[in-house]
Amino acid sequence: MIRINRVYTKTGDNGSTGLIGGDRVSKDHIRIECYGAVDELNASLGLVVTQAQHNNIHKDLIPILLTTQNQLFNIGAELATPDRKRRENMPCVNAKDINDLESHIDHFNENLPDLTSFILPGGGFVSSYLHLSRTICRRTERLTVTLHNKTHEHKTIVEYLNRLSDALFVFGRWASHQENLPEPLWVP
Repeated sequence: MIRINRVYTKTGDNGSTGLIGGDRVSKDHIRIECYGAVDELNASLGLVVTQAQHNNIHKDLIPILLTTQNQLFNIGAELATPDRKRRENMPCVNAKDINDLESHIDHFNENLPDLTSFILPGGGFVSSYLHLSRTICRRTERLTVTLHNKTHEHKTIVEYLNRLSDALFVFGRWASHQENLPEPLWVP
């Protein structure tokens, strides 16, 4: 059981933070940037879930997003653990998780109209929050690519984040159509 009794430790007052395993690094280290962005993405999905729970037409999406939030927490823990050996017993994303996202994309995209233009974020609160989450996911992916290029690790996380951003795009479109709201189209 996890127990957190104290929120502040003062150990980061010098601009450093602890990783899982005990190493300390600067708070602007790429590893910290990565799992900080994962945390931000998770928080933005919390907004989506909260808003979707107020509208019964989005109920099919909620369990997928809750699973995704748990996956993101696992990803954050994996990114916070530089020791490969220590990561072996941790929950982590894998090929099945990526395949699951692809199945969700196919399912939610199945009855959407073809795109004839780029769309702008909008189309209701749930759709807008999903598009916001998509942009955070893309930034998270870019940061994780940087970490991967330095460490040659976390390739599956990069793939998962890439697929997740695609899923969030489709979910945003789907949410808009569920509410019978028009998708804002780009006007060049």
